[in-house]
Amino acid sequence: MTSPHTHRTLRVGIVCPYSFDAPGGVQFHIRDLAEALINQGHEVSVLAPADDDTPVPPYLTPAGASIPIRYNGSVARLTFGPRVAAKVRRWLNDGQFDILHLHEPMTPSLSMLALWLARGPIVGTFHTALIRSRALQFVYPMVRPSLEKFSARIAVSEDARRTLIDHLGGDAIVIPNGVYVNTFTHATPTPQWQGTPDAPTIAFLGRLDEPRKGLPVLSQAIPHILTHYPNARFLIAGKGDEGKRHAEQQLSNHLTNVEFLGAITDDEKASLLTSVDLYIAPQTGGESFGIVLVEAMSAGTTVIASDLGAFERVLDNGQAGYMFRTNDPNDLARAVIEALNNPTERTQRTQRATEFVQQFDWKEVTTKILTVYEMVLSASTALGKVTEDPSALTHPREAS
Repeated sequence: MTSPHTHRTLRVGIVCPYSFDAPGGVQFHIRDLAEALINQGHEVSVLAPADDDTPVPPYLTPAGASIPIRYNGSVARLTFGPRVAAKVRRWLNDGQFDILHLHEPMTPSLSMLALWLARGPIVGTFHTALIRSRALQFVYPMVRPSLEKFSARIAVSEDARRTLIDHLGGDAIVIPNGVYVNTFTHATPTPQWQGTPDAPTIAFLGRLDEPRKGLPVLSQAIPHILTHYPNARFLIAGKGDEGKRHAEQQLSNHLTNVEFLGAITDDEKASLLTSVDLYIAPQTGGESFGIVLVEAMSAGTTVIASDLGAFERVLDNGQAGYMFRTNDPNDLARAVIEALNNPTERTQRTQRATEFVQQFDWKEVTTKILTVYEMVLSASTALGKVTEDPSALTHPREAS
């Protein structure tokens, strides 16, 4: 897919349904997309839930406080209601956007409100990947009349595309999440996070309170790994006091080998991933892509991941990392020991990952998204000409 040669500056409005008070994968995707578009000279405004005192980038318009709601197997911070709808309408009117890009528009938050209120070219990006979703079944009647307003749909993975088809009908083009590959490739290692062949360092990064992120699976695997590598160190990064307490109970006899780092900054994450020997992704479900896998691959770190469909595709069907049976701590331990026992094989898979990950660089991803924008705008312009001259519907040659 190649981008059309265009030099025009676009005014792009991007709507994020989830709060920047507690950012996650979708928020980071939107932030990076906005900055990639701005770096190419486009004008971008992002609308997202955020408290007035939350630090946000200058291109982001806060839409006010959000409330935590359990949604699609996680806790999402959303905002809704008439007052919020008024803010969305004002933002749309002020922006006069060439194209509106809504993320997760099936989530009852800002994107859904914008879909109801907006006119003109609209692109939707769908991130969610679930086999069955009661939440999507619940909101479908609310948005069904508005689905035809989409000029184009994007899914961040084949799994997200399948969820969209199964729950909403229609189809979408797959454009993966993006990563600034060089940020991780050139990150500076932190000495205390680096390991040795006899004392490797193994990292986990994720919300500790969400069981589907897989920390309990890793915790159960750690004792078995330590029987083979008694000096191994496990670096666990992420928020979640309850999850941390549960892990400490599980690992009560092995806590000298485990360090909880708490929340870390983006720079610290890049340094962590380039420092450690292995990155573990033990998620148990609900993953549409696996952005942190791509970040670890970019950093040159060996990835060991559960065999979720999304992870298999990111790891080139296991050729760019190691896979283990989802929710199986014994098989996770087996994969870790196999990787540590065979440094030559591990190096080969890591080199494959370094090549494979280039397709996820924001330079490539932004080009594909801009191509969708241009296709949508071209179709909109053509439709506008037809509408102005109804004879074009029956006499296209005369209209041209």
